[in-house]
Amino acid sequence: MQELTHETMTAVFEEIFGRSLFWLMVAAVALITLGYIYVLVRDRAVSWRKFLLAQLSMPLGAVLAVWFVMAMTRSRLSDIGGPVDVMLLLGIAALGAVGMAILVYTVEALIGSRRTTGGGDVR
Repeated sequence: MQELTHETMTAVFEEIFGRSLFWLMVAAVALITLGYIYVLVRDRAVSWRKFLLAQLSMPLGAVLAVWFVMAMTRSRLSDIGGPVDVMLLLGIAALGAVGMAILVYTVEALIGSRRTTGGGDVR
């Protein structure tokens, strides 16, 4: 692998997760992102209650992301070989935490709560 291109990375991720699961995950990320943008435009402000709940879910997202990648690659924590592996796992955990926060905020805003005005929840 001489160059790191989008095609190369796509092929690697398709190999790790399988073609169907990889593209299903890409579609889910796109759908959740569109939902998040819709909620932010619709509400015109961030609801700090929803934001707090989303932040509280971040550790769960980090653990689930690391667990999912390790299950898909059939790896264990004892397989960590050096600093690069640790940095990669921390990156996966960070992306999982942020992804979970966005998912929780979006679902909370779309399903059960009232719209916000002026940065606070409507009572």
